[in-house]
Amino acid sequence: MMTPLLLTLCVLAVISFLLTPRQRTVDGFYAGQSADGAAPSMVTLVFSQVTTWIFARSLLTAAILGFYYGIGGALAYTAYYLSFFTGAVIVDQIRFRHGFDSVQAFLADRFGSSGTTAYNLVVALRLLSEVFANLIVIGTLFGAEGSTLYLLAASAAAVFTLGYSMLGGLQSSLRTDVFQMSVFLVMLAVLVFALVGAPGWSISLIGDTARPVSDPGWILLMVAMMQVISYPMHDPVMMDRGFLADRRTTWKSFLHAGWLSMGCIFLFALLGVYAGTQAGEGEAMLAVLTRTLGEPTMLILNLALIVSAVSTLDSTLSSASKLAIKDMGLAAPTLFNGRIAMLVFMIGGLAFLLLDTKELYAAVAISGTASMFLTPVILFCIIGGRRVSLWAFHVAFVAAMSGAVLYYLETSNLGFMTQAFGIEHKYTKLLVICIAVLTAGNGAFALALKPKGAVAQTG
Repeated sequence: MMTPLLLTLCVLAVISFLLTPRQRTVDGFYAGQSADGAAPSMVTLVFSQVTTWIFARSLLTAAILGFYYGIGGALAYTAYYLSFFTGAVIVDQIRFRHGFDSVQAFLADRFGSSGTTAYNLVVALRLLSEVFANLIVIGTLFGAEGSTLYLLAASAAAVFTLGYSMLGGLQSSLRTDVFQMSVFLVMLAVLVFALVGAPGWSISLIGDTARPVSDPGWILLMVAMMQVISYPMHDPVMMDRGFLADRRTTWKSFLHAGWLSMGCIFLFALLGVYAGTQAGEGEAMLAVLTRTLGEPTMLILNLALIVSAVSTLDSTLSSASKLAIKDMGLAAPTLFNGRIAMLVFMIGGLAFLLLDTKELYAAVAISGTASMFLTPVILFCIIGGRRVSLWAFHVAFVAAMSGAVLYYLETSNLGFMTQAFGIEHKYTKLLVICIAVLTAGNGAFALALKPKGAVAQTG
């Protein structure tokens, strides 16, 4: 299986470089405009949005949740993709109601430097986590964690993705995303065809995996419905693509990306649901799928993971350069400085490969909790159009960060919530934490409302 995987990486590298124009304009590098200044088309935006959200770690997580928690787990992870619909509202309100050209500009107007600093910190950590999470998946497809093949495969993917991303910036990401998404859809169709023909598969199987409402899968679904309000706003890849085209194109791209991504991730989760029904005692998900679907099908699955990982890496790098150079203003907005920013983020992602990946995956999982300081911002300020005292933003931010840290510690066997409240499962703990974070943040904003027509503040 190693040779086809290596060949896929090589082919992706060659085609990606062929599709990438050497960028000579700042607008093309940071805003994705073509040589004649045209904005991306609706189809380009849809495919780019979907392929960057259905990244390798997401595919594995969706399947694993289906494997352990049945249809509840599959629906829970799929629910996070409702973010496209809430994200559409957020972008539309910021751009066309409030008149700002970025999320940071809106936060600066409402909360001064406190707003932009807090947001940029969370966004930078998310981008870094996406880099190493996808490099980890590529590495594990080639070798055991920490092995020479593991590190070489991840490094090779990093080098060629960084290479074409530095050449073309956001425009190269958009172009390659269309190609990569097309390839992924073909592979997904093959996997679904294999699943439908697998022994023991039937539509009724989906309903048979439903568990009681107290099952962790359904608990995670409730968590997802709480986090889906703020989740899209802390994803810079999604937000960046919301400021590229006209209003109608932007709306349509978000809506179509929403249903398409939900369909893709749910179908992939069904692989895990099926594997859960066929597993012997102690048998791992991938072992079950290999036994029931065969090695050729598993090769397609691994190829799909590689394609999705690469497609996310280039989009992450383009957003990282925009964040560091244009949004944070760390250097003049030139092509050279944008490329240096990409290099720094990729080096950071590679450095994290040397750490314990289990802890890194836990760090990725808490990002949704960390983003919840944005929920009251969205409800009260973006949609409600109100201003609040700065202290309320600080309360919401501290509450969300405290909740994220607590959940991280709980997944690292801290055991505080078990001893204090008798709560055992990590998703039940996460639900309680989310309720507390939302109560603190929204409560603070409600108490801190300013009279209508109040002016902006700094802080």
